[in-house]
Amino acid sequence: MKPLRIGIIGAGMIAGVIANAIKQSQGAIIAGVTSRSKTSAQTFASEQGITQVFANTEEMLASDTVDAVYIATPTSVKEPIAIAAAQAKKHLLVDKPFASFSSLERIIGAAQQACVAFMDATHFTHHPRTQQLANGGLMQEIGTPQALRSSFFFPFMDRANIRFDPEKEPTGAVGDMTWYSMRAIVEYLQPKVDVKAVSGSVVTDPETGAIIRGGGHIAFVDGKSSTFDFGYNAGVCVMDLDILGESGMVSIDDFVLDWNSGFAFDDPSYQVGYTKRSGMQTPEQWQYQATPSSRPQAVNLVESFAQIAQIPSSASAKASIKRALLTQSLLEQYWQAINQQESN
Repeated sequence: MKPLRIGIIGAGMIAGVIANAIKQSQGAIIAGVTSRSKTSAQTFASEQGITQVFANTEEMLASDTVDAVYIATPTSVKEPIAIAAAQAKKHLLVDKPFASFSSLERIIGAAQQACVAFMDATHFTHHPRTQQLANGGLMQEIGTPQALRSSFFFPFMDRANIRFDPEKEPTGAVGDMTWYSMRAIVEYLQPKVDVKAVSGSVVTDPETGAIIRGGGHIAFVDGKSSTFDFGYNAGVCVMDLDILGESGMVSIDDFVLDWNSGFAFDDPSYQVGYTKRSGMQTPEQWQYQATPSSRPQAVNLVESFAQIAQIPSSASAKASIKRALLTQSLLEQYWQAINQQESN
């Protein structure tokens, strides 16, 4: 299979993560990079060993040496870039957050109209642990999932970072971090009914006005529910996930970026997996199930993208789009709930 030639749009930290993942993959290669700042693009290219630096996005999209693009730009400019790329017949790998559900729909619609692939760049979806649990593993371990609790914090109060610029990233920590809590709902609770109620609150930074912390609750009409907390200002990295079923609970303490080879961590001695609890067990009775991966989850993501780019209308491609839309829908319902509460 011919490697997918991916152009990188953006030169920030997360673009470097995907660049490294592409270089480790078997199904893709880096075709070049571009950024709003030519200097940033040149520095990024030098650091990553990329030979082609495009003067701008338009030049990249016009190139016949690029099959696909990875878009890691500020949310405020993501939609027009993604739509232009789709119209140029480039497959789309797009990092979250998205401006809105309707914005995501327009991006996906442009991709489908152009018969190119779309995938959101959520890493943990592609880890074998997620796939094992989501594809029947939870039912075997704890019965039908009933409730999900997630907590995602990392210490990051750099006000010079784009996350603290409400014009470029209007949803702040909500779009940046709650996306993962919503994706966990999609992957593990797998809701097939409407949302019954959403509530929550957020905390804003007094200096920048950016959202830096929050929490919430979502209930579905079938009785399933989820609670979640997130933020930058707790002074610690937390990635905890509890999935409660009819006969027990599965817990994960690194559900976003695994301790073994998540891009922020590199502990090869750590066995990625999950803990199962049931009944009145004490901690020494809890069971740990390892779910190792031969590759980092970011590499699995790139490989998955390369595969769906071969057949953008495949069942796996459609399933990926469905997960993205449901994730954004849940996120938007939470966003609307907290904005309504703030206005009251």
